[in-house]
Amino acid sequence: MPTRLVTQVALVANRATDRALGATGSRRHHHALLAALAEFGPISQADLGRRTRIDRSDIVATVNELAGRGFVERGPDHGDRRRKIVTITAAGTAHLAELDERLAVAQDELLAGLDAAERAELVRLLTRILDR
Repeated sequence: MPTRLVTQVALVANRATDRALGATGSRRHHHALLAALAEFGPISQADLGRRTRIDRSDIVATVNELAGRGFVERGPDHGDRRRKIVTITAAGTAHLAELDERLAVAQDELLAGLDAAERAELVRLLTRILDR
């Protein structure tokens, strides 16, 4: 079944990602949040959760962890004081670059059996599934 294959590949990919990030003290959620902040700029915690598809309670915990390490800053939304705006710091940008390097190596190992065209096709198909 395709769903079983996708699940198995996801498990292998998650293990590879966890190994790659583990030495930095970071996890997949850390990378996802830092990458989203680098791409979209300052954003509310709620919007960050929607963009990364990470549960709201996990967003709060992850932002707390990243703020504790100096990788993000949290401040009030001047338009709505109930909301918090999260911003990546210079240290967070540097840490994201390290995480990206480690993930590139892990992805190359994971996809070693595929040529460039096959990798592009895999990304295209997976993106199509997610965008439905």
